Amino acid sequence: MKICFICHGNICRSPMAEYLFKDLLARKGVTGVEVFSRGTSSEEEGNPCHYGTKKILDKFNIDCSAHRARRITQKDCDDADLLICMDQYNVWHLKEIAGKQNYAKIKRLLDFSDVFGDIDDPWYTHDFERCYKEISIGLNALYGFIKGN
Repeated sequence: MKICFICHGNICRSPMAEYLFKDLLARKGVTGVEVFSRGTSSEEEGNPCHYGTKKILDKFNIDCSAHRARRITQKDCDDADLLICMDQYNVWHLKEIAGKQNYAKIKRLLDFSDVFGDIDDPWYTHDFERCYKEISIGLNALYGFIKGN
């Protein structure tokens, strides 16, 4: 299974989700799941994780130093089994890139949980703790979904 997390620039929310989910899967001993992240915009392409995301990941000893922002391509969409967006804005922009054949793969992260809605961009809110909490809720629900619970 291939899962791609998507936000606008691929420096805040989607890499936070990517690295936290990789860590969760490793701690649970889950193999066979490939996790990556992308952005719907190219404006941050090549940049590392935002320092707010890095600060959250550092608290859990999760290294994100190799991360460089990338814009999602149609090939990424074709190759992934799930395209998980952080908010509705990302969904709209992803549909322009993904092609109709990939629409069924597109979900929002919190739609896997009982807390439906968007995860606000901490680039604007500056609230990386709230972003982390919302992403954690979504990731735990996503884990249950892929494990069939």
